[in-house]
Amino acid sequence: MASTTNEVPGEAIDAPAAVSAAAAELERGAVDSLPAGALAAKLREGRALRVKLGIDPTAPDIHLGHAVVLRKLRQFQDAGHRVVLIVGDYTARVGDPSGRSTLRPLLSEEEIDANAQTFQEQALRILDPDSERLEVRRNGEWLDMPMGDLLRLVRTTTVAQLLEREDFSKRWEARQPISLLELMYPVLQGYDSVAVRSDIELGGTDQKFNLLLGRDVQRAYGQPEQAILTMPILVGTDGSRKMSKSLGNHIGITDTPGEMYGKTLSVPDAAMAEYYRLLLGRELPADAAPREAKRALARELVSWLHSPQDAAAAEREFDRVFVERREPAEIADAAVSAPDGVLHLPGAIAELFDLSRAEARRLIDQGAVSLGEEPLAEGTYDVPAARAQGQVLRVGKRRFRRLRVE
Repeated sequence: MASTTNEVPGEAIDAPAAVSAAAAELERGAVDSLPAGALAAKLREGRALRVKLGIDPTAPDIHLGHAVVLRKLRQFQDAGHRVVLIVGDYTARVGDPSGRSTLRPLLSEEEIDANAQTFQEQALRILDPDSERLEVRRNGEWLDMPMGDLLRLVRTTTVAQLLEREDFSKRWEARQPISLLELMYPVLQGYDSVAVRSDIELGGTDQKFNLLLGRDVQRAYGQPEQAILTMPILVGTDGSRKMSKSLGNHIGITDTPGEMYGKTLSVPDAAMAEYYRLLLGRELPADAAPREAKRALARELVSWLHSPQDAAAAEREFDRVFVERREPAEIADAAVSAPDGVLHLPGAIAELFDLSRAEARRLIDQGAVSLGEEPLAEGTYDVPAARAQGQVLRVGKRRFRRLRVE
């Protein structure tokens, strides 16, 4: 169904078998495709569909959990459809209550704007930037609306509807507070679908209620209702919780090739089948040895988000450091200060590797920090400047700096 025009080839759309096959391919890997048959019905219209994804810029970086949905959007693009990527600069001020038991902290407008710009740049590593295939919008364009328009919008939805949502219902039963701001979130997100005339909306399984509510809001505004696809939630590198930067179990799509390769090899064996299915679009071979399966996954991810050359170099460097137990071929220099001739290592580690001082002390006490060839003993927080000068500081398995003491 690939096309470079706004029309999907009529021959394919006119044939029922071809429509069913196209719908099945686009639905492959999704958890829900609702209502049943709605996607195929949209395809039978024989035009480029508007496929919506809305993401709030509450964090600056995209990880592989986001990539699951972005890959599906790219599949729609490659099939000749137009993706409408909505950066929720306005809904980020409200905060998505999905999976929450408390009100989300609000970000400043400056933080939201900075995150929105970064998110858009990173998403384009996966999406086709062709203007015929991609439309990027910010929902502040239409949600900063007059009071009369807002009152019309909130009339589309009842409190009873909103309390059917699992996280709201649990909090209501537990007599935990639910703010009016949070109740507004699904309604505002639903209006995004009206504003961009969405034909299809994608999201994670935790967004199912919001996506369905978008259909209700469209109907209230006299628009055809969107079909929805929900995608699975990718587990993090810990193998148990959803991938999240705040949980420290993420693989960022802008991680360096070496970081991406190394983090992938740390994914538990039990999660390999899920990673293959959601990120590579194929099943893990039944006879695959875990070690080789992880290496193959790591090479493909780095090749996809960087280049095959970067993947080969990352694998060589990983073997050099973790198999041959040698220092990395290249180690960045880092200037650190040592007042009165003493280097305080927790402070230096926190500054160099974006950790807290408490985390740095914990790593030292666990024997996970080396200076030169020597692992630091528990409680070794201060060392003479002369001892640190020119030495390689190693923190954990993948963090290295050659110290220049000033």
